[in-house]
Amino acid sequence: MIKSKSAKVGDWIFVIVCVLVSLICIVPMINLLARSLSSTDALIKHEVYLWPKGLNLQAYATVLGDMKYIRAFFWTVFLTLVCTVVSLTMTTLCAYPLIFENLKGRSFINVFITITMFFNAGTIPNYLLMKSLNLLNNPLVLIIPSCMSVYNMIIMRSFFYGIPDSLRESAEIDGASFFRILISIYLPLSKPVFATLALFYAVGRWNGYSDALMYVNKEIFYPLQLFLYNILNNINSVEVATQEGFSSPGLTESLKAAIVMFSTVPILCIYPWLQKYFIHGVTMGAVKE
Repeated sequence: MIKSKSAKVGDWIFVIVCVLVSLICIVPMINLLARSLSSTDALIKHEVYLWPKGLNLQAYATVLGDMKYIRAFFWTVFLTLVCTVVSLTMTTLCAYPLIFENLKGRSFINVFITITMFFNAGTIPNYLLMKSLNLLNNPLVLIIPSCMSVYNMIIMRSFFYGIPDSLRESAEIDGASFFRILISIYLPLSKPVFATLALFYAVGRWNGYSDALMYVNKEIFYPLQLFLYNILNNINSVEVATQEGFSSPGLTESLKAAIVMFSTVPILCIYPWLQKYFIHGVTMGAVKE
């Protein structure tokens, strides 16, 4: 198929826009990596941009040598895995029944659930609720309140709608139960949406810190991002840096960059494994014949 001149121009414009957006996302990461690997003198003189100057691994040695960062890292990995599994389970159990037209009160349930997307009690009522449930300073407070996203549930429900009803009806004729149909038909056909929502939930939990900031006071339950938040707030002066065991403003800047890289790269490594499912999952496409 031969494209017209206007179509070719449109393609080039699209490519240029994609390249610019990619650079906007990649350049800050390259700058952080360069800063984390540069010498303190180069950082103090503001000579580091996209390439490290005076290779220095002291910041990474400081991060990896401190057990509180290692503990926070593995705790966040465990928390992310648990939250992702629980969230996918809850999302599936909510979305699956809503595709049945004979479900009593289905319209009311859909409206009731959707309302929660737009209206929230607020920070103080939520805090009082967590307190009344004895969830403060409890690791469950990082799992239960955010175990399901209504937006993600709608995505999964829409994907389930795309699976032909004839498959479910044939299973019902054969005597398959409600859960057997879910396990044998819907789950095997829903790998794209499961991979997509798993990525959404994992990234959300990995980057989350506000719930821990409000509900958790025990340092042992601090996720990695809350440690990063505290460091970036408390390491802005030489005096605070000295109290934390750092020796110079240059090392302080290098350490902040190393911590950001240390907390960002692991979650970025998940995307290549889910990429083949991601596009199909977010488009919520119907099953193609």
